[in-house]
Amino acid sequence: MSLDNPPPPALAKVPPAARLKRDYDADQLQEDLRVLSEHRWSLQRSYADDGTITEAEIDWRCLSLRSAAGNLERTDPGGPGLVEHEDTIWRDKAPYFSQLLADIPAELRAVRLLSLGPGAKSWLHNDTKYGPAWGNARLHVPVTTCDGAKLFMEGTLHQWQPGEFWFGDFSRMHQVENTDTVPRVHMVIDALVSEELLELFPDEYLADLDRDDVLINKKRVPLTEDQLGAHAVAFPIPVSFPSWEEEDGEFLQPQEQAEATITVIDGALVLSVAGKPTAKLIHTGEGEFRFAGWTDERTITVTRSGENATVTLRTRVGTTVRELDIAATPL
Repeated sequence: MSLDNPPPPALAKVPPAARLKRDYDADQLQEDLRVLSEHRWSLQRSYADDGTITEAEIDWRCLSLRSAAGNLERTDPGGPGLVEHEDTIWRDKAPYFSQLLADIPAELRAVRLLSLGPGAKSWLHNDTKYGPAWGNARLHVPVTTCDGAKLFMEGTLHQWQPGEFWFGDFSRMHQVENTDTVPRVHMVIDALVSEELLELFPDEYLADLDRDDVLINKKRVPLTEDQLGAHAVAFPIPVSFPSWEEEDGEFLQPQEQAEATITVIDGALVLSVAGKPTAKLIHTGEGEFRFAGWTDERTITVTRSGENATVTLRTRVGTTVRELDIAATPL
């Protein structure tokens, strides 16, 4: 959570939040919540690149319906790496939640029930690259609320009601608090921005939105294991590029290089850096791959020509693309 990657200035033309063109049955939402509340939820956690786990210091609890590798312990939204997001055992126990999620026209990453307890208050912050400029859409379905539950987005008070469906650009400054005596529970859905998802936005929001400021993610294009193997290469990589938190365009600056390989491991194409498997690669067409668990914000393309190969590293903010071609050695 930082200001290293604030949203492009053009996105300030649209509000940081929009109520989408769907509503859900509050009673059915709360019935599923009742079933899932029969045990104590975990405190919200964050995971650093070095493996450090930090628990929330406020009463902010989570139950994951979908997480990195379907791990029940992962209460964070996850990020690029070796595993993809999968449903947890809790989704099967919540039929209305499951139906709601199945009808969202976008690829889903993390899906969490977040409970903001009485007296809890976050700091004013933004979530790095969690906005449409980077292909991320964070969606909220309020399940329960109370008068003291408040969300401030760029200083404006929001109090979303059960059954409503909201988008929030949480790459912009925001803060939550609960001054009431009961928790507030939202379903928080991280999805990859798609054209079909944008159709759920209100017409007045879309009228002011410049589509060049939005990154639309490509669909997956499955490859056979033999086809994956044709993209196996070795090449030097700027050390900042594998980190999704790097500042935009940082990988183009002079910096240390690491030896990298792209090889097939357990039936998947994997990027390894300095001998360490770092990210599973998801094919999006024409030899271009995004990192598992992330968006098209950064991709790797492998181009083969006889005994020669080129790796192209790309980052995207909206439709703005920065790229670097690197000579590679076929493996």
